[in-house]
Amino acid sequence: MPPIAKPQLSRFASDTARGLASEKQKSIPSRYFYDELGSVLFEAITLLPEYGLTRADERVLQTHSRELPKFIQDPIAVAELGSGSGRKTRSILEALRAQPNDFSYVPIDVSSSALASCSKELGDLASVEPICADWQEGLAQFAELRRGSRPVLLLFLGSSIGNLERKCIPEFLRGIRACLRPGDFFLIGADLVKDVSTMLLAYDDPTGVTAAFNLNVLGRVNRELGAEFDLRTFAHEVRWNQAEGRIEMHLKCCGDQHVYIAALDETIAFRAGETIWTESSHKFTTVELDDYARASGFASVTNWVDAEWPFAEALWRVDATTATARPRSQRKDLSRSSTTR
Repeated sequence: MPPIAKPQLSRFASDTARGLASEKQKSIPSRYFYDELGSVLFEAITLLPEYGLTRADERVLQTHSRELPKFIQDPIAVAELGSGSGRKTRSILEALRAQPNDFSYVPIDVSSSALASCSKELGDLASVEPICADWQEGLAQFAELRRGSRPVLLLFLGSSIGNLERKCIPEFLRGIRACLRPGDFFLIGADLVKDVSTMLLAYDDPTGVTAAFNLNVLGRVNRELGAEFDLRTFAHEVRWNQAEGRIEMHLKCCGDQHVYIAALDETIAFRAGETIWTESSHKFTTVELDDYARASGFASVTNWVDAEWPFAEALWRVDATTATARPRSQRKDLSRSSTTR
């Protein structure tokens, strides 16, 4: 008889298997934080006094969105990567609504419920044309369906760019640039470097909400992949990696143990003190952001920075004469934040 084929693993299972098989550093991709429970915990994190990032992002948009018509005349569409519910986008659509022609709002997200919320909450400001897909696929669909010569404003709000490895950022941005045309604009959010103690506290709050959010990824492995993790034997750990300019979240194993994962039909060995790396949150300077713009074929227009919590919304433009170039410096002094106030 021919051998019985193993069932095909889900992407979650295969990514978990690959990450936990590493002898150098075990990991689970941060995208798997956001199951139903994880999404609720993250919303709670955004309300914590120690986590100022979300409020800073919203303040910047509310304060500076009204300036957008000075730069962007008569857009045909506002598209958004990872739109979520679109809550932060309202001020942008309101600012552009005074222009002479109607425009569409194209939220791109993997969550159909989030897209439904966008249609409900923002349909009074623009025609909502949702695309249910990941960033890359959704932007490609948008570029293919686009008609007319009027410019587009593409949004990448929040600090999602910080979850990418620095070495991957230029290629990611060049991929975005390839889907846009000269005259288009790109508004990208990024958290800036600040006092180390402030950054650490934002990811290790005394209430323990971020710890629960981090540990929940193991809970999800238990629930969906039939694993036998005892969450009480892992501890939330946060590090500032000065050389890479990033906050790292880990789950530290508190003792030698073996964990069986049914979906993989494998038992994973953990040593006391060994960690599972779950997230990177890179922090930037505005000089770095300008360098990334040049390196990926954009021209930097302006940086809007919150005064209370250094966070930037960088507005970039696609010019016909803009060519990709090597950044003047891949790494800047990250001990200080060179913000524009």
